[in-house]
Amino acid sequence: MKVIICGAGQVGWQIARHLSGERNDVTVVDNNPDLVRRATDTLDVQGIAGFASYPDVLDKAGARDADMIIAATYSDEVNMVTCQVAHSIFAIPRKVARLRSQSYLTAIYSDLYRRDHMPIDVVISPEKEVAEAAQQRLSAPAAFDTERFLNGGAQLLGLTIEDGCPIVNTPLRQLSDLFSTLRSVVVGVRREGTLFAPEPGDQLFPGDSCYVIVHKDDIRRTLEIFGKSQRKQERVVVIGGGNVGLAVASALEARTERIRAKVIERDRKRAERAADALERTIVLHGDGLDAGLLAEAGIDRADAVLCVTDDDKTNMLAAVRAKAAGCPFAIALVNDPTMVPLMEPLGVDAYINPRATTVSSILRHIRHGRVRSVYSIGDAEAEVIEAEVLSTSSMAGKTIREIDFPEGVLVGAVRKGDKVVKITGGLRIDDGDRIVIFAMAKDVAQVERLLQVSIDFF
Repeated sequence: MKVIICGAGQVGWQIARHLSGERNDVTVVDNNPDLVRRATDTLDVQGIAGFASYPDVLDKAGARDADMIIAATYSDEVNMVTCQVAHSIFAIPRKVARLRSQSYLTAIYSDLYRRDHMPIDVVISPEKEVAEAAQQRLSAPAAFDTERFLNGGAQLLGLTIEDGCPIVNTPLRQLSDLFSTLRSVVVGVRREGTLFAPEPGDQLFPGDSCYVIVHKDDIRRTLEIFGKSQRKQERVVVIGGGNVGLAVASALEARTERIRAKVIERDRKRAERAADALERTIVLHGDGLDAGLLAEAGIDRADAVLCVTDDDKTNMLAAVRAKAAGCPFAIALVNDPTMVPLMEPLGVDAYINPRATTVSSILRHIRHGRVRSVYSIGDAEAEVIEAEVLSTSSMAGKTIREIDFPEGVLVGAVRKGDKVVKITGGLRIDDGDRIVIFAMAKDVAQVERLLQVSIDFF
């Protein structure tokens, strides 16, 4: 498949990395030659320096025989015009655009993207995706990271191991003996800053951060086994009243269970806009780092604080201040993945990475083939891949213990038909099964070969 990716920033680069790794013919376009050079130097892609919306630039990128174009530049308008040019001049079959402005995303204007108007097949809203990720974090307050797989049938939970954890110093292989009906698998462990896929004889120690893939019906039991309690979220303070904060507050208002939310926003116009849009939520105008304003918002009585301003440092510091004031659970929006290791020392419970969320969303929407979802762990240190097993795959017809997985790869969940089953070494993987695999970054290419993504990919 031939794909043109417009925009070589973090999102465009990550998408190019995934698609080029699956042996697609990928061309990256950006008006910044340095970003284009970075892509061509580090990835198996071609690069064109120029404005993505210019017809001659797209022509040089191979638009005449391209199968797909992904417009992920920093400008909504450039992304929209790029898709229009791709359709009108080059008849590219599939067009994906990242759009940030909420005005373009209002449902009453959805006719704008009809084929005879502005022909965009898939519209990705980073703010909407981040807002949904924030709600997932709030729904699993005991986890620092979470993502759903298999249409919600399984969930990835990032859990910090504390001194009181009942399974500390227990070899992982014994967990299946102790909890024979439990459908959960520890697929990754971060210890002293290093992430690895654990062996059956490995133990968990206080201070470890582990990634567990759990059947949706066993989430509560898994949390109890790991010494976590499911706190009910009744009071939430949102710091940041921009698009993300407003979307989260609106979603909290729409929930059937009553949640009392308060929003703090420093910009007066944004605060006024949020106050007009929200019905039951109190909006406070001021700095989310102001201890007095946090006290006025009742931070000491809040069950959670969600820090979603457009500045990473403000979000981290606001989370720290809220925790110091008595809030038990703090979530911070962090764009820079190098700041994630600071979370634990600072006491921040969970984070949201907008870039990783956007990349996962784009990949989920553009893949019509066997790979259904990809979720990036940490600073692209590992990936959780959901895929359908092909009859041509070397995995089909074998049990899990018979499959030649690399050391850094573990199977976290399998769905047969409409049922998510318990993972055992003797479980047979058949054609058509959906499988969720944890893979360290160095092993992703080998996993893709096992899945044989390049055969019948689309």
